[in-house]
Amino acid sequence: MKALLLVAHGSRRKQSNEEVDVLAQKLYRQCSTQYPIVRSAFLELAEPSIPDGLRRCAEAGATEIVVLPYFLNSGRHVISDIPEIVNSVRADLPAVEIKLGSHIGASSMMLELLIERAGSAA
Repeated sequence: MKALLLVAHGSRRKQSNEEVDVLAQKLYRQCSTQYPIVRSAFLELAEPSIPDGLRRCAEAGATEIVVLPYFLNSGRHVISDIPEIVNSVRADLPAVEIKLGSHIGASSMMLELLIERAGSAA
């Protein structure tokens, strides 16, 4: 069974973290056929952590987990931190295939989104 783990930075501001949780719920409603398990996790400052998020997906029955970094730029967190954390958890979950997706800022749809957002400015 496939799982999607949406990974954000995390914030001291509770509402920011809740926005990520709500986005994960919306993702589930849109792609539950492809990903019957959709969860959110955070790099720092919020819970669950990435390792806990991966373990929760596995405990829910995931045999394959796609980690999707909810980051705009390919900074240190995307290039080093998240891959290192994911690699450290792989040994704990040998029966689960864990894949790392590209950060959202790498999407070709980003230009369209920026133009749409600029058009909605008040």
